[in-house]
Amino acid sequence: MTLVIQLIFGLVAALIIGAAMMVVLVRNVIHAALWLIACFFGVGALYLLLQAEFLAVVQVLIYVGAISILILFAIMLTRQVTGEGVRQLVGGWRLWLTVAISALLFAVVIVPTVASQQWNVPPPLGPEGAPEPLAGPAELGRGFVSEFLLQFEVAGVLLTVALIGAIVVAYEERARRRRVLTLAEEHELRKRAAASDQPAGD
Repeated sequence: MTLVIQLIFGLVAALIIGAAMMVVLVRNVIHAALWLIACFFGVGALYLLLQAEFLAVVQVLIYVGAISILILFAIMLTRQVTGEGVRQLVGGWRLWLTVAISALLFAVVIVPTVASQQWNVPPPLGPEGAPEPLAGPAELGRGFVSEFLLQFEVAGVLLTVALIGAIVVAYEERARRRRVLTLAEEHELRKRAAASDQPAGD
């Protein structure tokens, strides 16, 4: 059973890594959003492997069902979303250099974490020494108001700033667009144009 779980974990991890790479490599923004949805599904599968059913359901409902749809709507309402003719910021040897530097920085962060981790295996579930659920609503609520309070507040501030920035950008874009005329205004403009086209003697 442990071997099967390890195989499933390897497949899910490969799906997440591959989907994340496709998000940043594909030129079509809509395709990138679809690969991002696949990445979200993989993260939800990892939560299931960790016996965190509540987090898995939240991951699918919020990120796959809400955030991804919001991203797709924002992309479809934006002009020039395909990106085939848009030059990428980096390319050629610069792209590979960027990938190498990113991998090196990731290794600098992850290697000490993996080396210092104790990797304690929890005891098997039983009627007597059964551990608490890993990701239940009560545990998440206590974590948000106690040990993870600072991180929760910082995330809330960042989301608020991002929301305000999106509103400002959308307002500036709307201000630059040509105002759509009403039917009465179009009729008045046609009357003025017709009157100006008539000869002066008439």
